[in-house]
Amino acid sequence: MTELHLWLRHEVRSTERRTPIVPSDARRLVDSGVTLTVEESPQRIFPIEEYEAAGARVAPAGSWVSAPDDAVVVGLKELPDAPDRLTHRHVFFGHAYKRQPGAAGLLGRFAAGGGALLDLEYLVDEDGRRLAAFGFWAGYLGAALAVLRHRSRLKAPLVPTAKEELDERLRPAAGDEEFTALVIGALGRSGRGARAAFAAAGTEPTCWDLAETRDLDRPALLAHDVMVNAVLATTPVPPFLRDEDLDDPARRLRTLCDVTCDVGSPLNVLPVYDRTTDWTEPARRLREDPPLDLIAIDNLPSLLPKESSTDFSAALLPQLLDFATGAPWARCLDRFHQACRELGIAEGEFRHV
Repeated sequence: MTELHLWLRHEVRSTERRTPIVPSDARRLVDSGVTLTVEESPQRIFPIEEYEAAGARVAPAGSWVSAPDDAVVVGLKELPDAPDRLTHRHVFFGHAYKRQPGAAGLLGRFAAGGGALLDLEYLVDEDGRRLAAFGFWAGYLGAALAVLRHRSRLKAPLVPTAKEELDERLRPAAGDEEFTALVIGALGRSGRGARAAFAAAGTEPTCWDLAETRDLDRPALLAHDVMVNAVLATTPVPPFLRDEDLDDPARRLRTLCDVTCDVGSPLNVLPVYDRTTDWTEPARRLREDPPLDLIAIDNLPSLLPKESSTDFSAALLPQLLDFATGAPWARCLDRFHQACRELGIAEGEFRHV
């Protein structure tokens, strides 16, 4: 069997501080016989020296393009626009299987080079449950930012912090008015994180999940001050909010955070906005009278990079150790080929089958 070679790449997004493999887990991979190359990165929360001390090889940022063909390139967020031909197997969140903008272009690059996408969102067990996810911390940050915005204490640009510092900012201060909050998708990972953040802020939210969204009570939804959406739809469902709801004169809702950020997808349950927000402009006003502010940041856990990376890496590690024979990776590859077929990209063009 060929020795597994993992290549941890630098993230091109300047605000991405996370990593899917932390140094302590890098040591366990190396000790298990895995060859691990780690690219230098100016913003990764863990310094390159810690990976080197763990036994990893060090390479310049972006050098994965010339990595050996059998190397598995591991990252989190989007790839750079070049090269046009992707020859390796890549592990990251591709956001390309629900016809999102750019999906065909990304999968076409894999077709051109014979590579394959092993999308972390689809790394699941036999029951379809995610095996490694940032959901808890995405929900936590989403609710935390919504609270700070609602209390007029959200400062831009956003900067990464530690949980203790964030929780200190969340504690109610003298003069803070009470508010009502709603978490949709409250029983999932992101929903649990959102509930924990609201608890740190001194608020007990209303919790909705599948039962409440099957027959959605929009007047009840609009009667809350703050709402966090933590639902990632996999099949079409009626939207939770529509443009006409935002113009409802009875709307009490003032702050909306969409943790899922499924904008552009036909499965989007909040089709009331057309672009995400970011660290520079974390909140955007959707309505002026009465006001309604949107937070829709698609890398929320990077604001708590050490905590979120450590949790994610711990969950991903056993899957990486079982990479050669693990059924979840086979399911990932099958899902990749299915997505390509749905877009009319022939399977025979790929080396990794």
